[in-house]
Amino acid sequence: MSHTEQDPCAAVPALVQHRWLQQLVGEWTFEGQADMGPGQPAVKHAGQQSVRSLGELWVLCESQGSMPDGSRAHMLITLGYDPQKSAFTGTFVGSMMTHLWHYAGALDAAEKVLTLDTEGPSFSGDGTLVRYQDIITLQGPDVYELASQVLQADGSWKRFMTATYRRTR
Repeated sequence: MSHTEQDPCAAVPALVQHRWLQQLVGEWTFEGQADMGPGQPAVKHAGQQSVRSLGELWVLCESQGSMPDGSRAHMLITLGYDPQKSAFTGTFVGSMMTHLWHYAGALDAAEKVLTLDTEGPSFSGDGTLVRYQDIITLQGPDVYELASQVLQADGSWKRFMTATYRRTR
């Protein structure tokens, strides 16, 4: 192995981006609403989230909440930072869907907003994949917002879900 190659099994030191993610560690409750489509009223949702560290480099955000039909939903988000890609990376999976979402994102200059780009099934149900963003906005040490939006055909973003998370411990 040359001196410029890194041992893939060697521990990697945490960077400022990894430490930023550690702010999310804790127990949270959330309340929000989701747009259910044209001509339908927004649906409120609520639940709990537990965020834990996987070492210093990753956080695992496990949530439980209610679906519009009253059934329970379970979600898991993994988030880390890949210095080789200069991007935040991660995944999202939910008990209500079969698609595994892959994130690549960036933090804004003020270090308050993490925008995660991803691709997933279109709401049209036609089998096409479209671009989405999940956006985490820190509003303080004990409050953050998660918003989801989809790229429209005209190039604009349409926000379809928001939730406010409040730390309980």
